[in-house]
Amino acid sequence: MATDPADLQAQLLAAAPDLDLSFRKMFGGIMGYAAGVVFASLSDVGLALKLSGTERDRALALPGALPLSYEPDAPPSKSYVVLPSEVVADSAALHDWAVASVAGLKPKPVKKAKG
Repeated sequence: MATDPADLQAQLLAAAPDLDLSFRKMFGGIMGYAAGVVFASLSDVGLALKLSGTERDRALALPGALPLSYEPDAPPSKSYVVLPSEVVADSAALHDWAVASVAGLKPKPVKKAKG
């Protein structure tokens, strides 16, 4: 599933207006952040969400879902799942998956002030 990262960003923002998301261009694509923590990779490979445990297993059970791999010979990600295009196109489903991804994030550690 090849698609435009900017289009994926727009779809994610439209599907999850209740989430405080930000985005930065990186590695030829766009990385999605929630509370300063990366939760999504948007690239020509598709929209991949960071998921773990049963949520990752549930996502991988979707027809067409697969572990993120930017190159065919690169090892697949153990934490990012590329969502099927049908899920990305369905705002309600995309919202639910985005919420599941963000809910599973570990908060960014607070840096201690020096001195």
